[in-house]
Amino acid sequence: MARPQSLDDDMLIERLSLVFREVGYTGASLGMLADAAGLQKASLYHRFPGGKQQMAGQVLDTALDWFAENVLRPLEREGDPRERLFEALLGIDGFYAGGARACLLNVFGADEGPFTLRIKDALNALIAAFAKLAADAGQPAERAGRSAERAATMLQGSLVLSRGLGTQTPFRNMLLELPRELLK
Repeated sequence: MARPQSLDDDMLIERLSLVFREVGYTGASLGMLADAAGLQKASLYHRFPGGKQQMAGQVLDTALDWFAENVLRPLEREGDPRERLFEALLGIDGFYAGGARACLLNVFGADEGPFTLRIKDALNALIAAFAKLAADAGQPAERAGRSAERAATMLQGSLVLSRGLGTQTPFRNMLLELPRELLK
């Protein structure tokens, strides 16, 4: 009779995610991942026969699914652009723990690798969702596209600055400034 899993899949993915966010894909060793999960390496391999790449892929899939539901969907739906943006900003704030967590797209996309296309698609989806919101708020299409790109740059830049400076202030400032960029 098989032993029950001591760690559910959601908790395991969350723990692995923290390691990848902290040290990136290439910096994450199997030992670090096993320690974070509270499992032996053999147990990790049993749950992820594809090794570190499969772990990272599942972490990325889980993160992108959550982001799509809690950030992209509010931006893309119909309704008042201001309300949609503020709902998305709550999602962004939660997803990045107020600016304390690094962006998986950034840490996985540092080098050409197995996740490059998915990261590019995710960034394009974010820019497109921001552009739709800006257009719905009355910006002409070309301007909405530029505003959307600036908004994505503000988000990603604030995460890099917050991490590099050891303060969440740049992220908090970005949350305050995004409405001015997208709703003007």
